[in-house]
Amino acid sequence: MQEYLIVLNKDEDTISIVNLQTNEIEKTIETDYNPHEVVVTPDGKKTYVTCSLGNKMNIINNETFEIEKTLEHPDFNFPHGLGVTTDGKKIYMASTYSEKVFIINSETDEIEKVIPTYQKLSHMISFSPDGKTVYVPNIGSDNMTVVNTEKEEIINHFPVGKAPEGVAVHPNGEHLYVANQGDNNLYVINTQTLEVEHKRRVGSVPIRIVFSPDGKYALIPNRESGDLSIIATAHELKGNVRPWEVKRIRVGVWPGGTVFNAQGTLAFVANNKTNDISVINMETLKEEQRIEVGIHPDGIAYLKK
Repeated sequence: MQEYLIVLNKDEDTISIVNLQTNEIEKTIETDYNPHEVVVTPDGKKTYVTCSLGNKMNIINNETFEIEKTLEHPDFNFPHGLGVTTDGKKIYMASTYSEKVFIINSETDEIEKVIPTYQKLSHMISFSPDGKTVYVPNIGSDNMTVVNTEKEEIINHFPVGKAPEGVAVHPNGEHLYVANQGDNNLYVINTQTLEVEHKRRVGSVPIRIVFSPDGKYALIPNRESGDLSIIATAHELKGNVRPWEVKRIRVGVWPGGTVFNAQGTLAFVANNKTNDISVINMETLKEEQRIEVGIHPDGIAYLKK
């Protein structure tokens, strides 16, 4: 098995395929305008890339690392966040300025359904671990849209902080973590009651949230402060167990897309303005090295094949 990083270089319209055995770029793929967000199917066979300023989606065959198909739609208006169902059969995509969620059949690569959110700036897609729920942060409405994947319908909206963007559900399914860019904080929300159980100050303009595979840590890249908040999700102190920022480490300028390897031993942070990837050792919680990539890397995915 070989491990790769798929890194989207927004300002040169390319993808860097990084071989993690050598930490070198094995291949560069030309894309449509402004490749932004990325998801890999669970079987590792396909990669979906939203090209936000080009209003297109590029679909890559991971055997050849070639673009096999390009999807377009009149309502692809800054297509952005992506997610995939647990069975790999459906791709969900949020189109920011048209404020719609698209559902794409991954076998035919055709759009099956378009769901308007009726909220402002619907930006990302985050699945619950059981795959039954999708959370869509609406940056302009300061709220979250909830989609039931079995019905393929919106079932709720609920308020969060200002300008939410980063969102992820803890692997145990019990808590939704939301990074509020406008408040520079983290909300930890009970997924059953939708009550905010914890608020935590993080860095400036928190942009993403990614959990380690075991759920021990949540990583939050803070765009403006150029650092990475490391949240221990069940930190114990004097009998209290709660999520807590146990470390904040410097990475590159404008950190964004963040991903773990399969084992959870390493995390990778795309630094938009230093054109590199920070490699974080999750044992020491330190940056080990940088991998040079293209111009303005942001979206990033891990592939094992």
